[in-house]
Amino acid sequence: MRKEDRHKLILREINLHNKVLSTDLSTLLDVSDDTVRRDLKELAESGLILKVHGGAASKSFVAPFNSQNEVYAVSEKQKIAEKTISLIKNNMVILTEGGTTILELAKMIPDNLKVTFFTISPQVAITLSDHTNLDVITIGGKLNKNANLHIGSIVVNQLSEIKVDLCLLGANAFSIQDGLSDMDWEVVQVKKAIIRSAKKVAILTISEKLNTVQRIKICDFNQVNYLITELPSDSPSLVAYRNDGLKLL
Repeated sequence: MRKEDRHKLILREINLHNKVLSTDLSTLLDVSDDTVRRDLKELAESGLILKVHGGAASKSFVAPFNSQNEVYAVSEKQKIAEKTISLIKNNMVILTEGGTTILELAKMIPDNLKVTFFTISPQVAITLSDHTNLDVITIGGKLNKNANLHIGSIVVNQLSEIKVDLCLLGANAFSIQDGLSDMDWEVVQVKKAIIRSAKKVAILTISEKLNTVQRIKICDFNQVNYLITELPSDSPSLVAYRNDGLKLL
């Protein structure tokens, strides 16, 4: 595979999944670890990605407030955010993580809604604070710099003490067989705690991430109540996801 083609594929994987491991890219591209490291170095020096321990991350995911960072599939994520608003009612208590899709939602909350938001993302908290009728509470702890999320036992303990109406989670990967999964062990533990704290679970994801799987499971498919994508709910691409326990938006 030519270097230009490898770079295109690497950029797609990083933009799609926010973060990738060098070992996974080596397998995907069928090249050596050294080749992947050189490719990531060149892409980072060009300002297209951020090199992180063990791999690379999307610049828009790590620093979404930087206007120079182009958010991948932003129009699709805005559609998802618009649909998600239909789930939010006055006086609800909602728990969110971070990520670019959740940030698009945070920007769109109608000013007339009176809702309490808990979040593990400082960026989401800042964005939500622009809405005067929202109460915003940050669950704090060690900051995972690659994802800008608070992680660790302090966060998990705080989450165990609250019960919310709805949690809103982005997806690194989601499938019927493997459920919701991710690659970061500490982030996964916090997301598991988020799900335990919620009466209902909503997954917000662009459809490209469906039918994919990462290394560590967060929850089973049947633990999710809502799946929100940019596609119409009757899209043929979502046929396999239709069942009595999951509502498609």
